[in-house]
Amino acid sequence: MASKNGVTAFPKIKEIKTFIIQGVGSGGDYHNVKGGHWLIDSKIATPMSGCEEYRKSRTSWGINVLGSFCVELEATDGTKGFATGFGGPPACWLVAEHFKRFLIGADPRDTNQLFEMMYRASMFYGRKGLPVAVISVIDLAIWDLLGKIRNEPVYKMIGGATRERLWFYCTGPEPASAKEAGFTGAKVALPFSPGEGPQGMRKNIEYLKQKRSEVGPDFPLRVDCYMSLNVPYTVELVEKCKDLDIDWWEECLSPDDFDGHALLKRAHPTVKFTTGEHEYSRYGFRKLIEGRNIDIIQPDVMWVGGMTELLKVSAMAAAYDIPVVPHASGPYSYHFVVSQSNCPFQEYLANSPDGKSVLPVFGNLFTNEPIPTKGYLDITELDKPGFGLEINPSAPLIDAVGILNPAPSRSLEPPPQEESGKATSVA
Repeated sequence: MASKNGVTAFPKIKEIKTFIIQGVGSGGDYHNVKGGHWLIDSKIATPMSGCEEYRKSRTSWGINVLGSFCVELEATDGTKGFATGFGGPPACWLVAEHFKRFLIGADPRDTNQLFEMMYRASMFYGRKGLPVAVISVIDLAIWDLLGKIRNEPVYKMIGGATRERLWFYCTGPEPASAKEAGFTGAKVALPFSPGEGPQGMRKNIEYLKQKRSEVGPDFPLRVDCYMSLNVPYTVELVEKCKDLDIDWWEECLSPDDFDGHALLKRAHPTVKFTTGEHEYSRYGFRKLIEGRNIDIIQPDVMWVGGMTELLKVSAMAAAYDIPVVPHASGPYSYHFVVSQSNCPFQEYLANSPDGKSVLPVFGNLFTNEPIPTKGYLDITELDKPGFGLEINPSAPLIDAVGILNPAPSRSLEPPPQEESGKATSVA
């Protein structure tokens, strides 16, 4: 159907639904898994490691407290877009009570404007963290919807292919298994934090020596420090591990310690430092990129504002010749990476409890999630409308309508106007 200007009319967004996921192991919250999984119950240094009672398991301090949630958008032609991320019931509430107003009746092609409205309207309580993560999932659902309306894969809508094959490195506790499976490199979690003293430092070095011996001298080995260290500890640890040829040291400091990154680079100018998965805006990435103290940035498309914002971050990084290697996020990242010339490869986050098997990142939420085989994925596997993911009919989705009651209190009515000639009394 053509409009009066001769341009084909495009469907508008007519409805938005949100869902939470019953149980664990499914959806966009990577850490909402069963006990015993390496992601939550292995020894991993965290910002909470300074408190002894919260060192044993990451769930003890609440890493999975939000859980997964999903967004479904329906257009006026009946087409539906879908995406998952983390946020649970609070995310569903934000969509229904705040962000929905900007979406109903909107043209889904207006991705920049839709992002800006949601971001700016939530600046007084957002800018980072949960609100931007919620916007991210909405944005991904919009891109999925666009691809399905246009019958195109997302990567073709954001620049097209830059390669025929997507290569992966693997994050998990068993780098030797990753090497055997064909991954191009492996990343392990640092076990001990500064709060565990000199003994913890020694154990960190012993652990990394062991992992290096398991994969041999030529296999890229990386270390994820998960925001758990400080500048002096990092400088010392990196110095004591120089003979291990660590490929990069990831997220050593608090995401807000921009000056600290400069000190690390000054101390170790030839060592690669990476960060970014917990940076939630292009403004934060601007500081990281312009500082030139980070060798690779690692935004998470489900947290940074979705595909719309990630494309802006990637463009900034490209202007400084800084590679972008997104944090996890499964097929949402795959479409992005294959379309960008400054994204050399992609992370696969080992989703099996023992970290040895290659399983779908989002559990049983989708029936056809592509996963790497022999360390790579042919991009022809992404040649489906939108992100190409089909919802599993037996996925444990719960419509959030049932959890959003009672509704929040409405604004107070304005005070009545004074009647003419009557004085106002003070009680």
